[in-house]
Amino acid sequence: MKNYGVIVGSLRKNSFSQAVANAIVAGLPTNATVTFIDISDLPLYNQDYDVQSPAAYTRFRQEVAQQDAIIFVTPEHNRSIPAALKNALDVGTRPWGQNVWAGKPALVASQSVSGMAGVLANHVLRQSLVYLDMPTMQQPEVYIGHSQKLFNEQLDLTNESTKEFLQGVGAQFATFANRFA
Repeated sequence: MKNYGVIVGSLRKNSFSQAVANAIVAGLPTNATVTFIDISDLPLYNQDYDVQSPAAYTRFRQEVAQQDAIIFVTPEHNRSIPAALKNALDVGTRPWGQNVWAGKPALVASQSVSGMAGVLANHVLRQSLVYLDMPTMQQPEVYIGHSQKLFNEQLDLTNESTKEFLQGVGAQFATFANRFA
């Protein structure tokens, strides 16, 4: 496995989800190509766009199609995933029969400033990935709680055990994803 796409569900500048994604990526093989795929410019999915897609849809679908595996890192919004992330999943499956997600190994990580660690968002996302035909790494489960206490103001991970865990997750995901090469 060589090309890893990373999709961060938070659109906020200086997001903890972005910081968690960076820590996971640090555990990938040194020869990995990592692409952070922007979802912030995707118009809300509308079936009318299946006829003539906005340029942002085309760019997004092409970037996803070029990846061998996908890492998703999401916060929890109202016991689910952020609307922008759900929209990205939908955009990648259309037009009907052109699902760019199919067959790509996936890793799901969630974080929250609460102790619940985004566990519900994690499982909502996993449920969608089953339908999208994405084999998803089951273990270790990645729920990061109280994320605001783990990073400094520059969003450097300051908690060593969390840093080791997330880098280990990246390494384990590389092994998992290689099974689907």
